[in-house]
Amino acid sequence: MLSTLMRHRCALFFALGLSALSAQADIGPMPMPLKGVPLPAVPGLSDGAKPIIVDRQKALILGKALFWDSNVGSDGMACASCHFSAGADRRVRNQLAPGGKSQLAPSFDIGPDGLQRGPNQTLKQSDFPFTQPYQPLADVDERLLARISPTVTGSAGSFGGGLKAVDAALGSNDDCKRSPDPSFHVAGIGARRVSDRNAPSVINAVFNHRLLWDGRASNVFNGSSAGGERDAAAGVWVQQADGTVKREKLALVNSALASQAMTAPLNDKEMSCQGRSLADIGRKLLYRSALETQQVHPQDSVLGPWSAAGRGQAGLTQDYIALVQQAFHPRFWSSKQRGPFGKPNVSTRGPMSQPYSQVEANFGLFFGLALQVYQSTLVSDDSPFDRSARDTNGLPLELSPAQARGLQVFRRAHCALCHIGPNFTSAAVDTNAALVASKPWGFSGPGFRNTTSSNIVSRMAGKKGFGFVDTGFAATGVGRDEWDIGLAGKDDWGNELAYATQYLKLLTGDSSAVKDSRVLSVRACDLPTSIALNRPQPHPSVFTQAQGVQPQPHSTQSCINPSGAFVPTAAAAQAELAAGVNNKRMLLVTDAAFKIPTLRNVELTGPYMHNGSMATLEQVIEFYARGGNFAGTSKQFGTIFGQSELQLDAQARSDLLEFLKSLTDERVRYERAPFDHPELRLLNGHAGDRTRLVTPGTFGAQFGQDSWTVIPAVGAQGSGRPLPTFIESLSP
Repeated sequence: MLSTLMRHRCALFFALGLSALSAQADIGPMPMPLKGVPLPAVPGLSDGAKPIIVDRQKALILGKALFWDSNVGSDGMACASCHFSAGADRRVRNQLAPGGKSQLAPSFDIGPDGLQRGPNQTLKQSDFPFTQPYQPLADVDERLLARISPTVTGSAGSFGGGLKAVDAALGSNDDCKRSPDPSFHVAGIGARRVSDRNAPSVINAVFNHRLLWDGRASNVFNGSSAGGERDAAAGVWVQQADGTVKREKLALVNSALASQAMTAPLNDKEMSCQGRSLADIGRKLLYRSALETQQVHPQDSVLGPWSAAGRGQAGLTQDYIALVQQAFHPRFWSSKQRGPFGKPNVSTRGPMSQPYSQVEANFGLFFGLALQVYQSTLVSDDSPFDRSARDTNGLPLELSPAQARGLQVFRRAHCALCHIGPNFTSAAVDTNAALVASKPWGFSGPGFRNTTSSNIVSRMAGKKGFGFVDTGFAATGVGRDEWDIGLAGKDDWGNELAYATQYLKLLTGDSSAVKDSRVLSVRACDLPTSIALNRPQPHPSVFTQAQGVQPQPHSTQSCINPSGAFVPTAAAAQAELAAGVNNKRMLLVTDAAFKIPTLRNVELTGPYMHNGSMATLEQVIEFYARGGNFAGTSKQFGTIFGQSELQLDAQARSDLLEFLKSLTDERVRYERAPFDHPELRLLNGHAGDRTRLVTPGTFGAQFGQDSWTVIPAVGAQGSGRPLPTFIESLSP
């Protein structure tokens, strides 16, 4: 059998396209600073002959207000409720979900204290990690796991229930038909539901090609859903020159933040009652004062000039309709008609049942783009790592000795292969591709050839063989595949989430399978490992003339791998897919693959992983040192493997931790501009404990009383107290 190191090097040879292995082949790319890196451009948003946003500053005000406003939710939840601390969620009470997203009937399991996990449980340090080996630093072996748990640390959100009506004037809570959830209750008393994935930080999310752990938030914003080009019914209402109104298609690229904004406000675990639409939220909010129940600091970096605090009042001095009208072009809101835009899907009588106006019907457009403008300002690029002077090879010169050693451990351990580029993630596809020419040292290393490109599909070494996966996604073996299949799932329209699946169908000649047009631009010659070679000799994992090959349909200019500028013929691709278990050339390694997160401010953004199963960075380092928890079918063993240095050298682990801490921006730690914010009334579980909920709650005797804590408003100068880490929020 090959040794761990030899298996790893063989994987790197194929996965990274190495021309030769050298003694230095274990040195990965040099991480680079983010300062000065431009944001991905969004053509047509606020430029061109027909811009959508006409006043970007007012759009910023609108977006920040909406992000922090508790009235957006059906029962007091704001977008910020799950992203209030360094862009993430560090609440510790009523944060458990019984299983991963792909489990059909999950139930709470037994915790390490011998008691059943459940709603309203207060998490402790001893609860983590959820899956734990007997020997934390030994090579992964499922037979040596002391405990295995599919439990997820998610985010407490809504009680759910079916929407009856929203109220345009009074109260924060929507009128919904609520009942205790079958999973989230204590002795029949309803608790708030909890999301089935951990909430990642929204800071620096603007650089990612797609968002959400499984990529459901499209890079292309269609104005009304998260699906981008996949949603054939999407569109926005536009007033024409003659006064008529027409529904038109919209396709704004580099707008995954806007696509993501279409999800949580309608999710009945996170923020909403079932059946609520974005137009309903518009009806609820538009004629209210922005942030009407929340204090806004007079020195807020964005909202300060419009704070009503000087009048002794909460909120802003403007209502949402005024901000929409100032920020967006009139063609999206000025029609006075009702009727063409649909009406609420409820039987409520009275003014709340009347047809939508144009401004209500287009609220998804305003909400998504305003949140995108705001979140695009949340760029963390001023950590000690960013501020350090550098030599000609990009090596930072002003880190502490431990941090400098940790940087080299980071490179040797191949962390930099996935956490690559200035945002420390290959999910920043276009940002990374744009920097390759000017900063090649950030994408290559001694012995390896750069493979960073604008391709949104890659070909990597997985347990099942060399297979296709979306760029910026990886299967690490943190959970069992069946708990949460991640990228291998489907979207809300029944389409495969993975670009890689569309690409393989395209190779068979089925262009109708391509829902995301950018898949058409994937170049075979930029894949890390070739799919086809124009040579007569057969190969077990690559198409050759023996099966049938043809030149790729794209230009070969500046190809990373010119010899790989070939694809199989449609007939060869069809035959390979039809081969079933004998298919070795057109495999997918998307099972349980998830978006690779940024490492910036990672010290502050626990719990970690898509399932929130680890509480500390030490636990994360141990996880990677042993090569993961489970040997999933798509696990990328070329980058996830047992690492002897980290297993045997405590100093190396300590140094790596210090390097990761060098990525913390003090502006984030102390909530200084642009990371300052309004007041937030934050849900913190329920009165009582895991065995009993105090009643009655806001919605009657069937529900537990909510416990709330107030996060004070913070101005541009920030807070005098640093944000605590997740582990500091946990009792022993």
